[in-house]
Amino acid sequence: MDYQTSNILLVEDEEAHAELTKRAIRKSGNANRLDVVTSGEEALDYLFNRENYADKSKYPMPGLILLDIKLPGIDGIEVLKTIKEDQVLRKIPVIMLTSSERDVDIARSYTHYANSYLTKPVGLKEFEERIKQMDFYWMIINEPPRCGK
Repeated sequence: MDYQTSNILLVEDEEAHAELTKRAIRKSGNANRLDVVTSGEEALDYLFNRENYADKSKYPMPGLILLDIKLPGIDGIEVLKTIKEDQVLRKIPVIMLTSSERDVDIARSYTHYANSYLTKPVGLKEFEERIKQMDFYWMIINEPPRCGK
């Protein structure tokens, strides 16, 4: 698998949440690249290098996926299932980053092998701090799988 551990794919349909997340990740300074897509279909096109994302040199495989549950079209749980069913993509950590605190959403996420489940805090400072902590853990502390293993 040829992915860049310091690249992040953010799947978020709400522009304000995407901007807050991007800002917090940039402040952390651990990611080399952050790409944003706004739907489940677009996320799968990106990950499978289809349609507008066919050029693998322009759209490299991310080392981390931040995935909202509530998306237009294909929802985040379906995207998660597709990722974790694929031999190549399943190694990429997927963090469910959502406003849903429903037990059923949490359970479904872990049933389909989400690596983490984070709820979006309401306050700006809390949100930034949660993103910084997540970024630090997954970009610095966590040991990703080695290519080809």
